[in-house]
Amino acid sequence: MKLQVLDAKGSSIKEISVNKTIWGIEPHQQAMFDAVVAQQASMRQGTHKTKTRTEVSGGGRKPWRQKGTGRARQGSIRAPQWKGGGIVFGPTPEKNYLKHVNKKVRKLAIKSALSLKTQDKNLVVIDQFGIEQPSTKAMVEVLNNLKVNDEKLLIITTEGDEVNFKSSRNIKKINIITSAGINVYDLLNADKLLITEQAVKAIEEVYA
Repeated sequence: MKLQVLDAKGSSIKEISVNKTIWGIEPHQQAMFDAVVAQQASMRQGTHKTKTRTEVSGGGRKPWRQKGTGRARQGSIRAPQWKGGGIVFGPTPEKNYLKHVNKKVRKLAIKSALSLKTQDKNLVVIDQFGIEQPSTKAMVEVLNNLKVNDEKLLIITTEGDEVNFKSSRNIKKINIITSAGINVYDLLNADKLLITEQAVKAIEEVYA
């Protein structure tokens, strides 16, 4: 299987051979779904909180005497059956929302997401950006040349690529990650993937 490689001016300069088991498989919908659900669950902050009867203010005095009133016995106006009382078994921040996906499923999900973008022609491979020092203007020019400037874009590069990270961080609708940090949510959330040739090789070393 081959992928076209473009230069920073948007011209096709060569083709590279890639592993079909990463870039050309039949996308596995369930694996991608499970991976996205697990990732979103792990991002939950768990800031919801209700108060129990011990935490609600007031209610220290017995509302009326135990016997002789003809009414049901009550010990506190903050008991759960009272309006304004504490909540029984309500949500607390201690709840763990983590969902686990085993390594094989996660690997399959990432391969499926990469293959889906490749099949839909939403994957662009670039030789190198050719930006020597951080410059938003230079990055915008490259994206215009590649015709990917109007879409929600995920740039995948390699570790230590500080120039491109800094050049793209002020541009709307652009997310940039390293090949070591690829995840199913970011891959599927983007309209297009822009990936460097070095990042393609790095991904193949891990997922082949």
